[in-house]
Amino acid sequence: MPVVSVVMPSYNHERFISEAIESVLAQDFDDLELIVVDDASTDASRDIIRRYEADDSRIKVVFHESNLGIARTQNDGNDLATGQFLGYIDSDDVWMKDKVSQQLAVLESNDDLVVWTEGKVIDEGGKPVGTSFSELVGSVSEKKNGDIFQELLERSCIMGSTVLYKRANQGDIRWDKRLKYAGDWNFHLDLAAKYEFYYIAEPLAKYRVHADNFWAGKTLKGERRRYAYQDRILVRENALKQHRRRMSAEAKAIALERLGFSYYELGQNRKALTCYLRAIASRPLRRSNFRYPRRFFRFTQNVLGLKVQERE
Repeated sequence: MPVVSVVMPSYNHERFISEAIESVLAQDFDDLELIVVDDASTDASRDIIRRYEADDSRIKVVFHESNLGIARTQNDGNDLATGQFLGYIDSDDVWMKDKVSQQLAVLESNDDLVVWTEGKVIDEGGKPVGTSFSELVGSVSEKKNGDIFQELLERSCIMGSTVLYKRANQGDIRWDKRLKYAGDWNFHLDLAAKYEFYYIAEPLAKYRVHADNFWAGKTLKGERRRYAYQDRILVRENALKQHRRRMSAEAKAIALERLGFSYYELGQNRKALTCYLRAIASRPLRRSNFRYPRRFFRFTQNVLGLKVQERE
C-alpha cells in the first residue's frame, strides 16, 4: 500500500498531460501511486497515458468508454485509491518536485489537516505569467489557515491540484454530479465543514491557463455563464442544507446574500428577493444588507410585476 495516492482526471489534454504525469512521478517522495482516469478523450491522451502506464508500475489507469463528466471521473479515481493520503492533479497542471514531501512534513504533526499550497500561474507553453493562483481568483487577503469554512462559503479560493489530506477523512464526501464547474469548491467546502486547513505560501504547483479551462477568461457569457451561476446556487444551497448547524448567523446571511445575487443574475427575481429577505432576517444589522438598495428595489419591482427574464 503506498503512502500517497494521486488522482488525475484526464480529458483532451494531449498537449499537457505528459508534463503533468512526469511532475508526479518525479517527486522527491516516491512511495505513491498515480491513478489516471480518462473520461473518453478524443485526442491522443489515451495513447500517451498507456505509454506511461507501461513504463511505471505506480500508474493505474481507468478509461471511460463514454464521457461521464468530471464528478464521475473524480469519484472513480477516489474509489481506486489505496494510499494513506490522497491528493489531486489536473492533467494540465504541474507539481514542483518537493510538493508532496513538504505537505507530508506538515501532516506528520497533525494528519487531520487538509494541506494545500499556493500556485504559480503559467500559460499554454508553461511560461509564468507573473501571477499567483490567489491573485488570479482574487483571494490574496482571504484567511487560508485553520477553520476556513466561512471563507470558502464566500468564494472558491483553493487550487485543487495542491490539496493533500488523509484519505480516511474523506468519509462519504463525494463529488456532486450536478456541478459542471464547481465540483472542487463543493468538495473542499464539505471537507472544511469537518477539518481545519493548512496553507503553504510557497507555490508548489503550477496552474495552467489556456483556452479550455475555467479561468481562461474572467467574463462569463452565454451557456457558460448560466452554468457558473447555477453551480454557485447548488453549492450554497447544499451548504445551507448539509451544514446549517455548522454555520454561524453571519455565515448563513452571507450564503443567502450570495444566493440572492446568483438568482438575480439568472433573472429569477422572486427567489432572489426571498434569499435577500432571509439574509436580512439572519443578521438584521449587517451593513451589506443595505449595500445594494437600487438592486433590491429593482428586483422587488420585477417580482411584484412578475417580470422574470434571464439576463444576457
